[in-house]
Amino acid sequence: MTIDTIKTLLDADILYGSKYLEHEVNYAFSSDMMSDVLAFATDHSALITGLCNPQVVRTAEMLDIVCIIFVRNKIPDQNILSLAEEKEIVILCTGHGMFTACGILYSNGLLGGA
Repeated sequence: MTIDTIKTLLDADILYGSKYLEHEVNYAFSSDMMSDVLAFATDHSALITGLCNPQVVRTAEMLDIVCIIFVRNKIPDQNILSLAEEKEIVILCTGHGMFTACGILYSNGLLGGA
């Protein structure tokens, strides 16, 4: 599934990375606990989270996560967006809650990464 498809399915806004929308995502992982992401997420995944701090981007970088989706209309600050730009990680924002966002992606063929 492409990041562009994820954006469309979740009716998400692109906060950074419009030039990377054709990148493929094979799995998704959702958590607000970055220790769980480090322990269980699969590389080249999308990370779905409501945690809005720079540690999310740093965790994503360590696992080669290509896209971070902030749920519940969480808007990351400029520090987070600048870090995502530096690491070339796409940032999306959706109004859906985490459970709903996961359900939409799963029902459209995106599997969990753990």
